[in-house]
Amino acid sequence: MPSTIAAMLDADEQWGQVARSLRPGEAIPLGALPVLVADTTVYGTLRVEQMLQAWDARLPKPWLVWTADAPMRPAPDARLRIRALQGRLAGVSPVPYLPVLRTVERPDQALEHRSVQAAAAKLRASLERKG
Repeated sequence: MPSTIAAMLDADEQWGQVARSLRPGEAIPLGALPVLVADTTVYGTLRVEQMLQAWDARLPKPWLVWTADAPMRPAPDARLRIRALQGRLAGVSPVPYLPVLRTVERPDQALEHRSVQAAAAKLRASLERKG
């Protein structure tokens, strides 16, 4: 999913190619907005919590892109955990469940579908408001 989110962020010519996945321990580029990507499962939110516990307080707060893993609301425990973590996040941008993502071989193929294009535009707009 992170590579799909990166493709969604890079899909706008005005933005150019700005998203970049980092490996564990790799430095966040100066001036970059750190973004965490997690699905709406309890496990996904547990991983966000673990990442935030290890987050260096000298770094800017990360933005969470919270991707729906099913066409329903997140589990109550997942919603509660994210609500509890909001003070440690710059913001939360939900991405709806997009069934077409299950049918493509590459992230760039997903962008051929209107539902993904619309979700990508909404995601970019939420991050632009932060910027």
